[in-house]
Amino acid sequence: MTDRILIADLELSSHIGVPAAERAAAQRLTVNLVLEPVHDFSALGDALENTVDYFRVCEEVKALSLVRPRRLIETLAEEIASLLLARFAIRTVAVELRKYILPETSFVAVSLTRSREAHADGAA
Repeated sequence: MTDRILIADLELSSHIGVPAAERAAAQRLTVNLVLEPVHDFSALGDALENTVDYFRVCEEVKALSLVRPRRLIETLAEEIASLLLARFAIRTVAVELRKYILPETSFVAVSLTRSREAHADGAA
């Protein structure tokens, strides 16, 4: 059995897009995260310090999205995964990043899954 923490539709603001004009103004993005903590929920003892503080996760992801302009949502998704694996006690993170740019679509999205083992080995 695998325990997971889900964060759905976290709203981000980012200067992102291939054309410079698109990056000029901040855009609304949303991210869905699935975090597999190092410790099973049964071992937490009802103590926040034994789990992943999802408030901190949200704050750090929002801050990361504003750090600098990027061309690709793929880049930001990879940076989110790397940040979370480096700073939180999680085995695996799945990131789905949505961008609301094309009028003919609800959204465009990228998704990826990264693990602590691959992150530690320097692999993507």
